[in-house]
Amino acid sequence: MTSVLISGGTIITMDEHRRVIKDGAVLVQDDRIAHVGKATEVTKTPNVELEIDAEGMLILPGLIDTHVHLAQALIRGCADDTSLVDWLQRFVWPLQGNFDGEDGRVSAELCMLEMIKSGTTTFLESLLHSRYGFDGIAESLEKSGMRGVLSKTVMGLPGYGSEESIMHPGMIEDPETCLREVEDHFKRWNGAANGRIRVWYGARSLGGCTPELYKRIAHGAARLGTGVTMHLSEVQEDVRYAQKQFSKMPAEFMDQVGLVGRNVVFAHGVWLTESEWQILAKKGASVAHCPSSNMKLASGIASVPEMLRTGVNISLGCDGGPSNNCYDLIREMKTASLLQKARLLDPLVMDAPTVLEIATINGATALGLQKEIGTVEIGKKADLILVRARKPHLIPDINAVSNLVYSAHGEDVDTVIIDGKMVMEDRVVKTLDESRILREADERSTKLLERSGVEIGHKWPVV
Repeated sequence: MTSVLISGGTIITMDEHRRVIKDGAVLVQDDRIAHVGKATEVTKTPNVELEIDAEGMLILPGLIDTHVHLAQALIRGCADDTSLVDWLQRFVWPLQGNFDGEDGRVSAELCMLEMIKSGTTTFLESLLHSRYGFDGIAESLEKSGMRGVLSKTVMGLPGYGSEESIMHPGMIEDPETCLREVEDHFKRWNGAANGRIRVWYGARSLGGCTPELYKRIAHGAARLGTGVTMHLSEVQEDVRYAQKQFSKMPAEFMDQVGLVGRNVVFAHGVWLTESEWQILAKKGASVAHCPSSNMKLASGIASVPEMLRTGVNISLGCDGGPSNNCYDLIREMKTASLLQKARLLDPLVMDAPTVLEIATINGATALGLQKEIGTVEIGKKADLILVRARKPHLIPDINAVSNLVYSAHGEDVDTVIIDGKMVMEDRVVKTLDESRILREADERSTKLLERSGVEIGHKWPVV
C-alpha cells in the first residue's frame, strides 16, 4: 500500500456540509482518500510514502470539465472574431478535416497538459472524429494520468441545422462505421487505466443525424451502459430547425428519440425554454455550461440560475481552442458567475460557492461519477489539487472560496494528484513531456495550416 499525507492547508471539501477546514490534512492510501480532517486529527500511518506540506495552499477536489474538444487545442487562435457558420466552414472544419492521427495525438496532449496545469483532473471530450486517431488519444490519456471520457463522433448527415451539405469533406463520416467504431473503442478502452478512461457516444448536433440514427445511439448507449454527449440549443438555428423539421423544441425532440436521461450531457443549452428545463430535470440530464465560448461566438447566454432552480444539473465546460482559446476551468468559473450577474442585473445570483459546485460535484454527477469524485471525502478517489494561496492577488485570505473563484487562475495550481498518483508537483507535470509537446504542437500546427490552405488574417501588420 502506498500513502500520501497532505497537511497544513485549507481544505475546501465540497462534502454534504460544504466544510472548509483550516489547518487540515488529507491522507491518501493507494487511489482513495483514507482520512480528512484537522491536521491534529488525521492519523499518520507508519509508512507514509510522501508527505506534502500544504501550508499556504488550498486543497480541493480536482476540477471537472464537461465539454472539451481535445483536437481543437492545435488550432487555437485560428478562428477568432467571426460568426459561427463562417467559423465552422472557413476555419474549424477545413483545419480539422486535414488532421491526421499524429495531429490528433499532439493536440490532445497539448490540451491535457494545459488542463493538468490549471487544475482539471477529469474531462468529457465531446466529438472525436476517426481521423484524429482514437487509439493514439486514448494511449496519451492513459499516460497523462488524467481521468477522461472520450466520445466517438456519430453522424449521418453533412449539415448543421438547416444548412445542408456544408461540412468539409474531410469531416464527413459514415453512420454505420461510426456506430461500429464506438463499440470497438468501448470494448478496448472503457474501464482501462484503473477505470480512468471511459467511452461514450458523441452525437452530432441537429442537422447532423437522422431521427433514426439518434434512436440507434440511445439504444446503443443503453445496451452498453454508457453515456451520450451532444451540442444542443447552442444557437437559435437549433430551435428553428427542430420546429421546422419535427414541430418540436430541441429538447422535446431529443426526449422523443430517447436521448434525454442521466447518462446524457448536453453542451451549451443557451436557447432551451422553461418547458425544456423541466424535461431535462425530470429525466436527470445535464447541461454543460460554456460561458466563454458562448460569449465569444455571440451565441447567447444560457439561463443557468433558472435551470438550477428547476432542478437541472449544470456543469461547466471550457469548450475548445478556437471558441475559448484556453482550457483553464478556474478562469471559467469567474466568467460563469459574472456573466449571470450582468445578465440578470442581480449580484446575488451565481455566487462563488454555486460556481465551485458546478465545477466539481455537479461535473461528477453529469458523468455519473458522483460516488467516486467531486468532493474530498473518505472513500472517494484521490483526485486532488493544491492551489498556492500566498500570492498578492489572493491576499488577504478572508474567504477561500471567493478568492479561488474571483481572484485565482490556473497558474496558481501547484500540485495535482489523480487516482492517488502525483501527476504534477511544483508545477512540473510528471506524466507528459512538456517541452516535446510544445515543440511538436508548434511544428504540426504550421504544417496543418499549409496543408489545409486556410489563411489566418491579421488586422495589424506583422513585420
